Amino acid sequence: MLNVTFCAYDSPETLGGPVTWLQRLLPALSAQGIESRGLFLTWGGTNTGPTLSALRAQGFDCPAVPCQDHTSERVRWTLSHLRENPPDVFVPNLVVSAYFAARWVRAAGIPTVGILHSDDSFYRGLRETFVFGKREFSLSALVCVSRELEKDSLALHPERTTVWRIPYGVPVPSPRTMRPSSKLLLAYAGRMVEEQKRVSDVTRAFCQCVREVPGIEAVLYGDGDATPAVQNILATEGKGLPVRFAGKVDSHQIQNRLLECHVIVLLSDYEGLPISIMEGMACGCVPVCLRIRSGIPELIEDGVTGLLVNGRGDSFVEAIRRLRTEPGLWERLSRAARAKIERGYSVGACAAQWAELLHELHEKSGPKRPIKIPRRIALPPTHPGFAHQDPRPSRPPFPVRLYRRTRMAAGRWRRRMLGQPIP
Repeated sequence: MLNVTFCAYDSPETLGGPVTWLQRLLPALSAQGIESRGLFLTWGGTNTGPTLSALRAQGFDCPAVPCQDHTSERVRWTLSHLRENPPDVFVPNLVVSAYFAARWVRAAGIPTVGILHSDDSFYRGLRETFVFGKREFSLSALVCVSRELEKDSLALHPERTTVWRIPYGVPVPSPRTMRPSSKLLLAYAGRMVEEQKRVSDVTRAFCQCVREVPGIEAVLYGDGDATPAVQNILATEGKGLPVRFAGKVDSHQIQNRLLECHVIVLLSDYEGLPISIMEGMACGCVPVCLRIRSGIPELIEDGVTGLLVNGRGDSFVEAIRRLRTEPGLWERLSRAARAKIERGYSVGACAAQWAELLHELHEKSGPKRPIKIPRRIALPPTHPGFAHQDPRPSRPPFPVRLYRRTRMAAGRWRRRMLGQPIP
């Protein structure tokens, strides 16, 4: 049986597309005959989180440790676990220290796979460092979750890393949302953050919409740093309006909530391939999204599988007005949206493509060797795109560095004179 190890972060507050994706992918890979394991770095002073809990409850082996202070310590912890249980393929996923650890994993004959989950500076930094950076840190393969991310990566002509496009997959529930009658219920589901998601603007857009279009209600599902801002907007601008904040919902429950809604809304500045939109489309919700370059055009053809808008104000309100008043429009888009997910974005379709990639990499790899953990973890300079997840110790003063180098040089000379191996 093929063995694969995935890395991830987790904490009690963690949510978002990559978290939901991992909780669904590992059980689906098991159905494909692939045994998966997780290595987790946890945040917030606790050693738990929704993904850890969900996977452990299903019997997956998921060692976890609170994030150490420095990247080199995290690299060493990762390598120590991989040396004890060497996988056939290693997937650093979105963990920066795991990408650095992949250097020594690949040197042991184990293929390594990176993932571009989104179209932002963090993932561009990972690509620049681990696909186009120093050769020894290059990945075996890079998975892009959207066509746009794949196109961008191939345009850079990678020579050492193969590029695959494997979209996320979501469950397709047997029931579908019912055609609206007395009201049209809009939903936002995701992280309550301003950067990327622009959740305050989404909340104001909901308020404007229910004021100007009769028969509209709205709900926001999720949690995050901007939750107080959302609640404040609803208490002031949204006072007395049928717009409510419903809080965090577990990933295995969110589609039950979306089956009660009619429209799924996303007005982000950028995305990879938005799982919340796919979850809503699978339920039969009509997606209404801002025109952005990654993910959204792949899922939504304007007027066919959903509606695209040019802004978070009047353009958005007009799209909702059309769904409320134009005969047959909601029903037609709803059926097409669900069919789009059924055809190519189900959990099973995603897992099958992952299984194909993992088997191909394993078959092309040579014999495995023991993973070596170097005495000194030498890393390239941190990339500004992911510096916030790559903590390094402060650089010691020059006299200290000179002293250390002198001692190392003296040690090497002494071992050479004694005929001992030099590491």
